[in-house]
Amino acid sequence: MFQLEEQITRLQQKLQQLVKQHQQLQKENLQLSRELEKQRADATAKQQQIDLLQQQADALKVGAHGWDESSKKDFEKRIDQYLKEVERCLALLNA
Repeated sequence: MFQLEEQITRLQQKLQQLVKQHQQLQKENLQLSRELEKQRADATAKQQQIDLLQQQADALKVGAHGWDESSKKDFEKRIDQYLKEVERCLALLNA
């Protein structure tokens, strides 16, 4: 009988350890999720800044000197992409 009680006690201790580990992992998971969301927000902000700087660079190119044909086509493609993005956003707003 003593052996059975001892085994039950060990099982309870192990179960308590597992519960503590589970709680710790949940806390860590929450912290990592928050950190990931922050990193995603930072990446989005930086991408927006890059896009803005690219637009400014394109505007400076236009003002500084004329466009060659390939630059003109690249610019037109970029504008088309922006228009598609705007249209997609409008469609989401209207849905």
